[in-house]
Amino acid sequence: MDVVLEGIVGSHAYGLAGPDSDVDRLGIFAAPTESFHGLHSPKDSYVTNNPDRTLHECAKWARLALSCNPTAMELVWLPENLYETRTSLGDNLIDIRSSLLSSDRVKDAFLGYATQQFRRLESRQDGTFSSDLRNRTAKHARHLYRLLFSGYMLYKTGRHRVKLDYPQVFIAFGERVAAGEIELAKTIMAHYEHKFDITSTPLPSQPNTDKIEEWLKRVRVYYWRNRDL
Repeated sequence: MDVVLEGIVGSHAYGLAGPDSDVDRLGIFAAPTESFHGLHSPKDSYVTNNPDRTLHECAKWARLALSCNPTAMELVWLPENLYETRTSLGDNLIDIRSSLLSSDRVKDAFLGYATQQFRRLESRQDGTFSSDLRNRTAKHARHLYRLLFSGYMLYKTGRHRVKLDYPQVFIAFGERVAAGEIELAKTIMAHYEHKFDITSTPLPSQPNTDKIEEWLKRVRVYYWRNRDL
């Protein structure tokens, strides 16, 4: 399999990992170009556990990133030391990463994923948590806060900083919510929804799909086999 770009994502990338946190890897691979011309399209994702690794075919990843999917998009904004595979085509993609961004999609995606975390928390308002459930609640709460903060900063600045400067703030927030302060999650959701509404953004209204399309065609040309057959 031809991996174009791969790195460590998730809690280790954000600075939120604990001693028991899994190491999550995300990458992009390129299927052979000729495989798109047969009866069946090539598989577009591979997911494994132990180790936790997700690989998306270039076109699928591009579609996810153009929707500003927070998980997919962070791959091209990682700190340098977290990349484990980085080809020239991967470098090209990092160079044009801002082309993936658009104001409404950033706002909708990050608020949408944060809302999913919030709904999980809302279902636990009785506060009767087992130890395992409390740990999962703390994790959902800190990722709720992270999504809101990171999405807002991306919306405000046009740049995505994956690693948090003050991870302990997010960890403490998660512990408070897990201890029963569910209303904190509701308050911070409302706070960031308001901040998104009142903040101007340097992001364009639409992504630059021409640049992404050009990159994808470059990948297809590079991975074309048996040209003379």
